[in-house]
Amino acid sequence: MTDLSLLPATDLVAGFRSGQLTPVDAAEAALEAIERYDADVHAVVLVDRESALRDAAASTDRWRRGQPLGPADGVPATIKDILLTRGWPTLRASLLVDESGPWEEDAPSVARMREGGAVLLGKNSLPEFAWKGVTDSRRHGATGNPWGAHLTAGGSSGGAATAVGLGMGAWSVGTDGGGSVRIPASFTGTVALKPTFGLVPMYPSSAYGTLGHAGPMTRTVTDAALLLDVVGTPDPRDWAWSPRRPGSYLDGLDGGVAGLRIAYSPTLGFGRNDPEVEAAVNAAVAVLADAGAVVERVDPPIPDPREAFELLWFTGASKVVEAYGEGALSEIDPLLREQIERFADTSASAHLDATTVRMTLGRQMGAFHQEWDLLICPTMPIAAFPVGQDAPDGWPSQLWTTWTPYTYPFNMTQQPALSVPCGHTGDGRPVGLQVVGPRHSDALVLRAGRAYEARTDWHTQVPSVRRQ
Repeated sequence: MTDLSLLPATDLVAGFRSGQLTPVDAAEAALEAIERYDADVHAVVLVDRESALRDAAASTDRWRRGQPLGPADGVPATIKDILLTRGWPTLRASLLVDESGPWEEDAPSVARMREGGAVLLGKNSLPEFAWKGVTDSRRHGATGNPWGAHLTAGGSSGGAATAVGLGMGAWSVGTDGGGSVRIPASFTGTVALKPTFGLVPMYPSSAYGTLGHAGPMTRTVTDAALLLDVVGTPDPRDWAWSPRRPGSYLDGLDGGVAGLRIAYSPTLGFGRNDPEVEAAVNAAVAVLADAGAVVERVDPPIPDPREAFELLWFTGASKVVEAYGEGALSEIDPLLREQIERFADTSASAHLDATTVRMTLGRQMGAFHQEWDLLICPTMPIAAFPVGQDAPDGWPSQLWTTWTPYTYPFNMTQQPALSVPCGHTGDGRPVGLQVVGPRHSDALVLRAGRAYEARTDWHTQVPSVRRQ
């Protein structure tokens, strides 16, 4: 049998139900993976073995009595260390955060996981205040990749992606304000969904405003759908939560893509790709066409919204740091400080102009999806680069938005966007395929991702760090 720590959550739950496996078995396997691999990749910043095994034993008892708390009771999980978790510090990878707490609340997604019987193992690394597309910080160091500890995991949910990829828990919850679950999913060969804004409630509200989403990080699309069932539940603490559709996201997941009209845009009309990345995505699109989708190469009618996004992003970051008082700027990531200072004199008028760009972008994509059911593009134009760097070697800018052109536009529009693994470069670095749908089409986006996954085996491949 496959190593227990690499089994998808759906297989674990089937084992719990049949009695062939127990949640204690699953928790012990995940904790062993953390012990074995995390020294190389630094993806987990807190582990609570005693609590995890206690919760796993309680879950095991519930399954034996035929009374699980939910469809994912007993699944081992980690949590990005920007989401409040009762009893554990939420340090946000910053030296500004006082570890003493008190830590008395769960974020909505954490609360839903706990209520559903998830076995919480610990918390994942991120860059300071989740501000950039790679995962390193002065508080915790740099996080490596399952496909080579010398490679970046991406960010900001890089610790979550690496933990999931290496079997340190079947899944995690990350946050995504500009690509932060999808960038690391692409770099690590895992799956991540940025749901429609508000579908997974957030509390406290993101300092990056309505750019911020929370979403599942898993090894399979089916697991992403199951985790969305768990965490995609309204919470009154989030003023902007969205109602979920009736039923389960697993319903109809294997319905395929026959007859769907899919627009394939390799560059969104303004990007540029590494040739190996584009070749992998071209091959993935051909798989969807062979599955019956009607695919045409079409660019959406949108400009690159990077300038407006950066204004919204870094004025939000300024508010994060401002809360820590005078002198806080001197204690943060120097590149973050540089960007906060760059936007220090932003006027209300300029902020409204950026918001207008955003609204126009949303209207343009809404019209585009009147004709096209889905949009396909690369998740990232490049594969992972060396760990500890803010940008690839020789890149003209160190700013993360300059190498993530296909992720942040869909935070601006609040559309669901899924990254699934679709290949490797010649030297073994993963490539991601991004599936984007109109707002509230999360089920359709997952269905298309599953249609691709069902015809390929990229999601089953064992990362090189586990084969060393």
